[in-house]
Amino acid sequence: MIELQPFLTRMARTRLGAWSPALTAASRFRLTEDMHGDLLRWETALAELPNIPVETIQLNSAAVGCQPAQPLAHELAQELREALQRLHPWRKGPFSIHGIDIDTEWRSDWKWQRLANAIAPLDGRLVLDVGCGNGYHGWRMLGAGAELVLGIDPTLLFVMQFLAVNRYLRRDDIAVLPLATTDLPPTLTGFDTVFSMGMLYHRRAPLNHLEELRRLLRPGGQLVLETLVCEGDERQVLVPPDRYAGMRNVWFIPSVAALKIWLQRCGFVGVQVIDISRTTVDEQRTTEWMCFQSLADQLDPANAMLTREGLPAPTRAIVLAERSER
Repeated sequence: MIELQPFLTRMARTRLGAWSPALTAASRFRLTEDMHGDLLRWETALAELPNIPVETIQLNSAAVGCQPAQPLAHELAQELREALQRLHPWRKGPFSIHGIDIDTEWRSDWKWQRLANAIAPLDGRLVLDVGCGNGYHGWRMLGAGAELVLGIDPTLLFVMQFLAVNRYLRRDDIAVLPLATTDLPPTLTGFDTVFSMGMLYHRRAPLNHLEELRRLLRPGGQLVLETLVCEGDERQVLVPPDRYAGMRNVWFIPSVAALKIWLQRCGFVGVQVIDISRTTVDEQRTTEWMCFQSLADQLDPANAMLTREGLPAPTRAIVLAERSER
């Protein structure tokens, strides 16, 4: 059973504390229902992580992690590497755990660099990271001064990866719970900042997702939204007929102009675009820590501006907005 109590005890001392019991119950339900075939292997990998004293913790460098007081002996380093490798594939990162560099599929630090200086300062803020994966960005949020970071992601492997990292960082002000937004208490609200990065295009009803995010924020709180976008005016929305870059679960890709309208219609104000970037094969790629196909395999071999399906290659925008007072 994932140990939730240290984080929930910390959360209970904030204005979000009233929802701690409901989050505990929802998490336990999901853990009971999700009988993943690899769960035993992942739990074994966690149990086999060696005990290594931590000398320093790094949250503000590209590779989140920790360093030992002295370099590990070869046998101990190999034991650590093998245990972490059993949690393959590692999608978000990078991490560096006691000298073991986890070169993840995504250079998630690049995305953080694009937004870190543009968002409202996180000092003392209560933060929610929706679809957080293994929690990489949550660690960067803590490094930026957040008081508490709640990450949610229903993929149990990502929860296990977070636990592996936190085995050594030992923080009780961050957690990744095995939940989707639909698992959250319907009355939950009050976050100062809500991140939703790489989620909107996976939702069959994207406006419903934006309304969920608005409810979770306090009035005046900030939404940090990162999503796929297409070119065009406010009427342009790309609807892939089948797969998009190999993914079946991509439903709607709006233009930036359309996305602004969506946000305004859902009760957000002060909408501003802080970055538009084409995703490259340097930012998302296959590594020894993620050995499956990645972006390069999903682009047209003759034209990198197109996916294999003949659709525009991935371009992503980061948009900030505030919850209106109404």
